Amino acid sequence: MAFLRLVTVAARPALRTSAVVAPRILPTRIAVRNYSESHEESFEEFTARYEKEFEAVTDVFELQRNLNNAFAYDLVPSTSVISAALRAARRVNDFPTAVRIFEGIKAKVENKQQYEQYLAELEPLRQELGVELVEDLYPSSK
Repeated sequence: MAFLRLVTVAARPALRTSAVVAPRILPTRIAVRNYSESHEESFEEFTARYEKEFEAVTDVFELQRNLNNAFAYDLVPSTSVISAALRAARRVNDFPTAVRIFEGIKAKVENKQQYEQYLAELEPLRQELGVELVEDLYPSSK
């Protein structure tokens, strides 16, 4: 919305008419983001970026935001990203989110064998951090 300013005769002695003078438009700097110059991120770049993000987590909000962002992609994060997320959950002392990470994996994988592979690879870390699975906490919910 542009605001116009009326200039009276008294304000501009050089003008002796009662005409409305248009305001002077000053050049402004506008940041333009070119969306057409997007870069396709490889899986390795994705993994490195989220490992770094989870290592920098200092509170529960950042942890959950990063998890939402990581799981929003059309892929299952690698076990190194999941390990970094579990360590971040432990660092900020958020047990429920650590349990939900495994629920997210279960929802993202294509079949039960992939879920079992994730569990097998992350078993030592789960034992170290004391993270239980929903299946272990509530056996009737299988």
